[in-house]
Amino acid sequence: MPSKLYSAATVGLSGAKVEVEVDVLGSGLHNFTLVGLPDTAVKESRDRVSSALKNSGFKPPHQCGRITVNLAPADLPKSSPIYDVPIALGFLIATKQLRVDRPTEKLFVGELALDGIIRPVNGILPIALFAKEQGVNEIFVPQENVQEAAVVQGIQIIGVSNLLELATHLSGKEIISPTKTITPEEIFAHIDTTLDMKNVKGHEHAKRALEIAAAGGHNVLLGGPPGSGKTLLAKTFISILPKLTMDEALEVTKIYSIAGLLGTQRQLLASRPFRAPHNSASAVSLIGGGTNPRPGEISLAHRGVLFLDEFAEFPRNVIENLRQPLEDGVVTVARAKGSLTFPADFILIAAMNPCPCGFLTDPDKQCTCMPSQIARYTRKISGPILDRIDMHVEVPRVHINKLEDAAEGESSHIIRGRVDNARKMQEDRFKNSDTITNADMSSQQIKEKAPLDEQSQLLLRAAAQKLNFSARAYHRIIKLARTIADLAGEKNIQKSHVAEAIQYRTKGE
Repeated sequence: MPSKLYSAATVGLSGAKVEVEVDVLGSGLHNFTLVGLPDTAVKESRDRVSSALKNSGFKPPHQCGRITVNLAPADLPKSSPIYDVPIALGFLIATKQLRVDRPTEKLFVGELALDGIIRPVNGILPIALFAKEQGVNEIFVPQENVQEAAVVQGIQIIGVSNLLELATHLSGKEIISPTKTITPEEIFAHIDTTLDMKNVKGHEHAKRALEIAAAGGHNVLLGGPPGSGKTLLAKTFISILPKLTMDEALEVTKIYSIAGLLGTQRQLLASRPFRAPHNSASAVSLIGGGTNPRPGEISLAHRGVLFLDEFAEFPRNVIENLRQPLEDGVVTVARAKGSLTFPADFILIAAMNPCPCGFLTDPDKQCTCMPSQIARYTRKISGPILDRIDMHVEVPRVHINKLEDAAEGESSHIIRGRVDNARKMQEDRFKNSDTITNADMSSQQIKEKAPLDEQSQLLLRAAAQKLNFSARAYHRIIKLARTIADLAGEKNIQKSHVAEAIQYRTKGE
């Protein structure tokens, strides 16, 4: 009679139940067969499980004849060593070396070392959330994954260190206590506040633009000479964004769990992500993909910031891949084996110099670039990409007197207070929809939620005709004006709000 246990796989950011069946035929030559679309890492479980069982004091598979392990459903690709533990337990149950009470009400995950130690695996949080949805009573995870799973309420999380300890617990000889769940207060108690806007000297215009961007979720392009402070402004921008909600934190942590980037703490991410890939990044690393598709940088920046420094130095084909994610907030990675959709709702902060040498707009240094070089440099950023960036902000060099000024500017805490108030207005405005920020408004929502009075319409129409705005740019200016009005606490968009929004668009768009 074959044994049956349950494990789980991750498909995109969701979990999927995997049934682990182990059948042992005691006679005949030894053969250990794995079926159910296993990849190389899963096929190698045979050797890891065999050594782990022997070194944990159990009768090893090579003494038990023919062994067949089936990972169902058979049409779901299995691509992780996460099934080592349930395969080993299934073998012990099938050979009557272990008796487990109601094994199908439990879920097991973990990679085995050759000495029986249970190693951590990726994707524990989405699996724990999936187990709760499926009504599973207990989930057994590697001890190093316990903190990650402990944020899921309403399910018993049991951390195990080695195979022998797990078998002893399941047999009832030495019970392991369930892990205490982590409360939201404990999760959000420690947030890094190292960067602060008060330490950024000058740049009041840029700070104002970033405040608007934070309040409405708008994309920003920072332009200026080298050393003017573009990178510092972008890094400090994260300090004025609203704090993550519990749902957002779970969503972001699931992505990092799948990607294996939670680090040694393996806890819920309490701060908004800030991703800054180098300009040599490939399209796959930025967008996501691979043989078994994994989230890329734009998904790792979900609910946070994607900072692309030296924007014009990125390969043009890589930048062009941002078109659809910037518009839709998701990215679909299609491969021969199937397609997966990953969330990618981020704020893009891009920074670039005005020319190859960087000094075209610097009043104190002479630009040495030829007109053809400047044209070639700026053409790397296409019109469709610029059209999707709401705010184009010039960041001039700060005068030395400003740098030496001991007076501090407005702190991030104060700016974030205004941003939070503006976000609260948007929360009330979009409470009956999936829209979160003004930047996400559809055309229909713009008509309903951001109407313009006659004076504002006349101003915007004149600007659109003179500066040749596209339809997308026209609507994005209205979204921007709606955010500016929210920061001012105004219910209706006024002419001054539209005027300020227009100044953030580059001539010719």
